[in-house]
Amino acid sequence: MRVPAQQTEHMTDLSKLGIKAERIELNSASFDTYIADKKADIVIFDRFMMEEQFGWRVEKFSPDSLRVLNTEDLHSLRQARHDAIRQNRPFAPEDLFSEHGIREIAAIHRCDLTLMISEVETKLLVDKFHVPETHVFHLPFMLPKPQDIDSLPCFEERQHFISIGNFRHAPNWDAVLQLKTEIWPKIRKRLPKAEMHIYGAYPPPKATQLHNTKEGFLVKGWAEDAQAVMQQARLCLAPLRFGAGIKGKLVEAMQVGTPSITTSIGAESMHGELPWNGVITDDMETFVDAAVSLYQDKESWLLMQHNGIRILKNRYQADEWEPKFINRLKLQYQLKESLRKKHFLGLMLRHHSLKSTQYMSQWIELKNKNQEDQH
Repeated sequence: MRVPAQQTEHMTDLSKLGIKAERIELNSASFDTYIADKKADIVIFDRFMMEEQFGWRVEKFSPDSLRVLNTEDLHSLRQARHDAIRQNRPFAPEDLFSEHGIREIAAIHRCDLTLMISEVETKLLVDKFHVPETHVFHLPFMLPKPQDIDSLPCFEERQHFISIGNFRHAPNWDAVLQLKTEIWPKIRKRLPKAEMHIYGAYPPPKATQLHNTKEGFLVKGWAEDAQAVMQQARLCLAPLRFGAGIKGKLVEAMQVGTPSITTSIGAESMHGELPWNGVITDDMETFVDAAVSLYQDKESWLLMQHNGIRILKNRYQADEWEPKFINRLKLQYQLKESLRKKHFLGLMLRHHSLKSTQYMSQWIELKNKNQEDQH
């Protein structure tokens, strides 16, 4: 696997997964030689920015490769929802028609297959942006069988509330601010012995400054083992006001038997018609009431815990999704030429819009080379 990403202290050790990672340069012809020699059957772009950067190079130097875009979530949807929050107004579908949205949807049309983690976003691509169903595949988390509830800490062994998420991710930081200013003071007043534990990588000074032992609001920062700290808590709080995709923190909560209180955005596309493993509400007073009630009600807490296990078993099992995914990739590879010819919008976008990306990249490459020659 080749990546242009920066090395970080919290990055996953891919070698443990049998994956060889190599560094690549942006705006460099070295990638052209690499991808031509590799003769890859499948090339996966991690989010649309990577397709913009490398898609034209893959098409030109490895045309037989199946080009797959892994969106993780629809970034333009998250951004549009964020903009609506900042402007203190409801989100409107027209908010997606931004430069960010146009770029992302164009990248999706240019690829042979796009992986969507959210059913809502999959439907949005097909219905709103005319992406053929032959070019999109709903693929949620693929997880092992859930643990036996009896092996997890029981109600009495757990205490306090938890919120977890990377501080560099805007929806997570907004949720922390909601907890600090709107939610936690009201919960703490009714549960004076309870604590709010905030975990997440890369906490900035503005986050650590929120730490207040007297208020029981504890900013813990990076967690070495997210599931370990999650299963020590009695409830997970995720007051997400904007975002996209499905939420890893809420899946982890289900995996370790921790019920959660979240919003409609937080639970979007995560549970289908099944009951949630806690409470879903966009009203902050109801959010507070639900958190206080469920924290003290063992019978309801146990019911919510079982709801979470049921969601995992019905929607996220690897032994169900892995063969579906592999079969779809095989079929997509076999049919790639005929599907490319049928998708006129994709052909048109590759012909026109990729040229601007290609020429900009080549100009930067030439500029960098000239600067090196001068030194």
